[in-house]
This record gives sequence, C-alpha cells and structure tokens, in this order.
Amino acid sequence: MEVTGSRYKGETKNGRMEGKGEYTFPTETKYEGEMKDGMFHGKGVLHFPNGSKYEATWENGIAKQGSFTFADGLRCQEKDWDYCDGYDRRFYSERCNGLRPAGESQLTDLHPPRVIPEWCYDCGDGFYDPTTKVVTSYMGRFLRNADDSEHEWIVCTCRKAWDEVVGFKEETLEEDVAFRKDS
Repeated sequence: MEVTGSRYKGETKNGRMEGKGEYTFPTETKYEGEMKDGMFHGKGVLHFPNGSKYEATWENGIAKQGSFTFADGLRCQEKDWDYCDGYDRRFYSERCNGLRPAGESQLTDLHPPRVIPEWCYDCGDGFYDPTTKVVTSYMGRFLRNADDSEHEWIVCTCRKAWDEVVGFKEETLEEDVAFRKDS
C-alpha cells in the first residue's frame, strides 16, 4: 500500500484486510467499514475530502446498494428527485434557509462563494488552472489532470475568477444600425 500512497489501519487475517478497518486512498478519500479477503465487503462508507459520502453494502469490492449524501447534507434520491429539476433552480442551502433578499443573489451553494485564484475556475471539487490543466482541492492539494473533454466542460460551464463583458460590441451595434437604415 505504501507504493500506491494508500494507508490501512484495522483488522487483518493472513496479511490481508479482514474485519473492520479504515482504508485511505492517496486522494484522502477514506473508506470505513467491513473488509473481507482484502476487499470492501459488508457495510461501509466512503468519505470524500469535500465532505460528501457514499454509504453502501459492498460485495467483493463492488457496491451493491448505496446512497450518496452531498457535503451540504442533500441526499441523492434515485426516484422522485426534485432537486435542480429545471423548474426549481435554487441551491440546496436556499431550499433549506430561504432565498436571499433582492440584490443579494447567491452564486454558489456556499454563501459567500469561495474566492477563486486568479485566472482559475471553480469546478465543484476544487480549482482548475486552464494553463496547466490541473485541478487542485480547495486546500491546494493535487486532485487530477483534466483531459480535453473535462477542460472544455469547465471552461464552458464553471465560475471563473475574472469578470468578462458579455453582450455586444459597440462597433457591431453601430454597423447593425447603419445596415437597418440602408434596408
């Protein structure tokens, strides 16, 4: 395990994880629960560094039945999921605590939102630097290298550190007005 950067503390049998234990991945994701023959087996919980968790029943390392809870306490539901369904676009904290007064729009589920480092994006589980294509945790730890499709998704959809003027260019408006006068 030391070679991969993982850690384990707990019960063992014949040099393998067996019984109750705690397995920590190099990303600091932590599994706490039952093990059998070196694999997750029985009831166990994956705790993610951002505060979310996945509680499941495992068989030979495979989750057979489980539920995901986001860091803010929202539990994912397979059926009758009404959160962020297209009709109700509030953040979970707004559903729990109510909407903010007019003029105090909430940009993220966290209010006030995290300050994004210069020329980076907030991609939900950390900050993304488009020049290096690296995602780091909010605490500054390396999470992953983004591939081309993740880069494209982040650049197109995620909140960025800088403001950008959107709309029309003045000269384009003038050309459009002149064109309409001539028509």
